Amino acid sequence: MSNSSFITQFLLLVFTDTRELQLLLFGLFLGIYLAALLGNGLIITAIACDHHLHTPMYFFLLNLSILDLGCISISVPKAMANSLWDTRAISYQGCVSQIFFFFFLISAEFSFLTIMSYDRYIAICQPLHYGTLLDSRACVHMAAAAWGIGFLNSVLHTANTFSIRLCQGNAVDQFFCEIPQILKLSCSDSDYLREVGFLVISLLVGFGYFVFIVVSYVQIFQVVLRIPSEQGRHKAFSTCLPHLAVVSLFVSTGMFAYLKPPSISSPSVDLVVAVLYSVVPPAVNPLIYSMRNKELKGAALKLM
Repeated sequence: MSNSSFITQFLLLVFTDTRELQLLLFGLFLGIYLAALLGNGLIITAIACDHHLHTPMYFFLLNLSILDLGCISISVPKAMANSLWDTRAISYQGCVSQIFFFFFLISAEFSFLTIMSYDRYIAICQPLHYGTLLDSRACVHMAAAAWGIGFLNSVLHTANTFSIRLCQGNAVDQFFCEIPQILKLSCSDSDYLREVGFLVISLLVGFGYFVFIVVSYVQIFQVVLRIPSEQGRHKAFSTCLPHLAVVSLFVSTGMFAYLKPPSISSPSVDLVVAVLYSVVPPAVNPLIYSMRNKELKGAALKLM
């Protein structure tokens, strides 16, 4: 294959060649996927139906849950189908769609995590200005910006990745289509380096988001530790720690996936890391957010 235009399908990485293990993995992924659907679906419905949760914090959390549902739905159903039917194939258009929507949702999710840290900063460090700085119009504008940034970032990377000539076969060393794995099939070093350059720019922007989150939480904890009442500190920590845990999981696994040195890169390592940053967070985020949040937990229990 001398050009990507001749590729009609890609071959995804298989977890195992043993039929019994394939069916076991199908069941495992099905359980994780249903847990993510149930958890995020409960959060979305509880926030939408309970007027007490119609606040900026829960509005952003609703968007985050929608993004989590989208992220896990991009990769896991196809992986389950391949395990069930003992196949590796994904169409060229299907691969393009996976990369576009996954990058779109992941980029938007990081933007929302950054916005949520700003929300917590205003709520705790500048509570008197909360209603002014985060009124309904400001929240809608920030949410629209997060979705728009994700869309534009995804269009840029998807268009550039699939404009690259591919001549190293059509086998992708991952259970879903991922930009670093597609780049391994590139014919030209210049095409490869061009997309790597775009990825570096995106990572630098993401690092700026991360610095903003860290600075916000340093100031938040300085204020929280000065709160005289133990109940007040507990309430502040109950809204901040879940968000910090989600950010830590998301950033650590995502950065390792895209920044790990080639010397430790292997199909098995790439597979584990991909599961950690694409499958685990959408499944555990609802549990993290509801565990220490009495309002959200109460609304979900009332809904059930």
